[in-house]
Amino acid sequence: MRHNHYQPALLIIVAIVVGTVGWSGRVLLLPAALAFPILWARAQTRSVAALVSGGYFLAASRGLPQGVATFYSSDLWPGLLLWLYTSVSFVGVHAMLWTSRAGGRPFRYLMAAALMAVPPFGITGWAHPVTAAGVLFPAWGWWGLAAMTASLMGLVTRMWPAVAIALVGFWLWSAVFWTDPNLPEGWRGVDLQMGSSLGRDTSMQRHRDLIATVRVRGTGQTIVLPESALGLWTPAVERLWNAALRGMDASVVAGAAVVDPKGYDNVLVVLSGAGSSILYRERMPVPGSMWQPWKSWLGESGGARAHFFANPIAKIGDQQAAPLICYEQLVVWPVLQSMRYDPDLIVAVGNGWWTSGTSIVDIQRASTTAWARLFGKPLVLSFNT
Repeated sequence: MRHNHYQPALLIIVAIVVGTVGWSGRVLLLPAALAFPILWARAQTRSVAALVSGGYFLAASRGLPQGVATFYSSDLWPGLLLWLYTSVSFVGVHAMLWTSRAGGRPFRYLMAAALMAVPPFGITGWAHPVTAAGVLFPAWGWWGLAAMTASLMGLVTRMWPAVAIALVGFWLWSAVFWTDPNLPEGWRGVDLQMGSSLGRDTSMQRHRDLIATVRVRGTGQTIVLPESALGLWTPAVERLWNAALRGMDASVVAGAAVVDPKGYDNVLVVLSGAGSSILYRERMPVPGSMWQPWKSWLGESGGARAHFFANPIAKIGDQQAAPLICYEQLVVWPVLQSMRYDPDLIVAVGNGWWTSGTSIVDIQRASTTAWARLFGKPLVLSFNT
């Protein structure tokens, strides 16, 4: 009786530890998240399963309150409320699909994992354990994803100790022989430390500074700049950059915003001396701060548009790239949708100035690195902090 009395508290505490360690921003610690399905399955009641799910999710997304407070220059309360609100999908799905019948758990957990991977629930499907597939099964591609899915189902059965031991073996092997994804030949990602001014300072001097940064990186390459680097994409900005790159054997991929009376698109543009074009429109902007669908429902304008399943790949020269902007690196479906088309490389950018003091950017990097390793793709990263 005493064991049963303390077991729920122990499960919740371990779930918090697992969420904290697995989503610390270190790619080789991602497999720690695989303890979550074990804890979920060992819950004795639906309410305990909900608390375990909440402990894991809130620990994994612990940087959100501080990040929101920094973004809006406010106190922690808005961030705390958003933190709790975004956990509703994860907790609700896992609580609803929990079952006390051991035989039904594998299918139930598979359903929960699938729901948290795609919209609408997948819109806030952070901290998905399937992300660890890239660490355990590097270069296995879709077979690795299948092996990870089967492993997750096995972890909620009575055979979980054997499955866990096998996964630990893969984990140790990967840790010993781990290598980061290659940087594709002819590409270079540029990290900036311009804080909140990036994208907001639209002066010509800022653009000249960025152009000078591109020139320093050399010719004969594709230079990637972070999300929002160019600010608002206007004809004047386009002409300035095209003129600056004319005669230079280099092209630039950079973040910008395309605004119209109804809202805006968060985009990547490609620039060279020969011209420029919009390369990619973000599929999933940050819910709440960027994507605000209720405005259109109320007949109002504003907010970023979500192109959920559009433009999964982008052609740059003779290569196909899988673009991922900021928030898309934290959820599952954008990268899997892009991988269906077998791109040549992954290009991941972000503007993480508001995450100062948190591990959010590190988690984005770790998650994207894991996906790149799973599918054996070269990776270009570019962030502003």
